[in-house]
Amino acid sequence: MYWAVRSTRLLLTQDRVEALAAGPGVILVCGRFEGVDERVIAARNLEEVSIGDYVLSGGEIAAFALLDACVRLLPGVMGQEVSGQEESFAEGLLEYPQYTRPALWEGRAIPDVLTSGDHANVAAWRRAEAKRITRERRPDLWAAHLRRNPVKSGSDG
Repeated sequence: MYWAVRSTRLLLTQDRVEALAAGPGVILVCGRFEGVDERVIAARNLEEVSIGDYVLSGGEIAAFALLDACVRLLPGVMGQEVSGQEESFAEGLLEYPQYTRPALWEGRAIPDVLTSGDHANVAAWRRAEAKRITRERRPDLWAAHLRRNPVKSGSDG
């Protein structure tokens, strides 16, 4: 997937998505099988963006991923602006676990803290869970989080 900006290769990140969503727009060029002719990339000074380290048959699915990530950030798309503030990557962490109804599903209950009505405890639990999940599932993000937020004595970042 390419668009005109500068000639470089970038991994699509939430920061990049936010910049694109705030910008004037892009023109996407999707290659098929072997990609886009290198002469076109050079002549138009296109920027290549990767959505991951794997191969697809064409750039259309990657383009849809980019479009979906950008469109949801446009004003009014999610209904309430605060809806996007506690998402994965918003603070360099994965999002905390989600629970819905019923309160008991296959013998598994929603954590009591979430039904306690204590908003401060809920926020603390969500923050701790986001840290735990990030540490376990994405050590690379956890390491970056720790670099941006040095651990204080007695804290886990």
